[in-house]
This record gives sequence, structure tokens and C-alpha cells, in this order.
Amino acid sequence: MAIRKIVMYPADILETKCSKVEVFDKKLVKLLNDMYDTMIEFDGVGLAAPQIGIDKQIAIVDIGDENGTIELINPEIIETSGEQSGPEGCLSFPNLYGEVSRPYKVKVKAQDRKGKLFTFEAEEFMARAIQHEIDHLNGILFTSKVSRYLTEEELEGVEGQ
Repeated sequence: MAIRKIVMYPADILETKCSKVEVFDKKLVKLLNDMYDTMIEFDGVGLAAPQIGIDKQIAIVDIGDENGTIELINPEIIETSGEQSGPEGCLSFPNLYGEVSRPYKVKVKAQDRKGKLFTFEAEEFMARAIQHEIDHLNGILFTSKVSRYLTEEELEGVEGQ
């Protein structure tokens, strides 16, 4: 397993719709393991493949709760409800945080590392993290959804940062 380099904005791959994963093999497993190590190393709660320069629909999320690490391959949001607003940051935008509104609850269809389809429901912070990472796979950056940027002082004491 290896720590990969985080792609920083501006970079074309961050604004590109990623291609679907077709092959589920040992290389994919290694990539997922590397993504996990990279996310942990940089103190993130999620990481999408384009953030390490890979044009594939692969994202992982781990907010440190009982769900553990969720691997999302070729994910698709199939249902949303409610609304929430809160602070977001991104490993590709160091020290930049903004207030973002997103659905409160999401239902996602995706594949696991073996290619098996599954659905997953999430709400609150987990839903926010999943939506942020799926946006990356579609070339959408959180900065396009920020209602206002936050200062360091405003972030103190905020969980998940």
C-alpha cells in the first residue's frame, strides 16, 4: 500500500466526468487500499479517484463511525430527501472551507471491490461526505456550491474538519 499524491486545484481531472470501472481485479484492490491510506494520511473523511489523478468512478468515505470505510465504485444517487447546510472542505483545496447546502438523506447504488451491486442509505454528515465524493466523480467541485466561505475562527470546534 502506498500514499498517493493529492491533485490540487486547478487541474483538469478535477473538473472531468470520470469513466466507469469495467474491470474488478487486483489492481483495483490495490488502488482502493492506496486511496484509504492516502485519505488517512491527509486526515480526510473521503477521497475520490480524480483527486489522485485517476479518471475512474471510485470513491471512498470513512467518517469514523460504525459504518467504517465505504467503497463506492460507479456510484449513483438514486434518491434524496430533506436539506442540511454545513461546512465542507476538500483535500484538493487546502485550508479552504465553505458553507454548503445538500440533501439531508441519500440512497446510493454502487458496486463494491468485487463488482457486486449494493444500495446504501446515509444521512447527516455521512450523506454530505458521500455527495461530496460523488460530485468529484462528475467533475463537480464543492466550491461551485458554497454559499459563503468560512474563516479559521468559524471552523474552530466544528466536527468533521
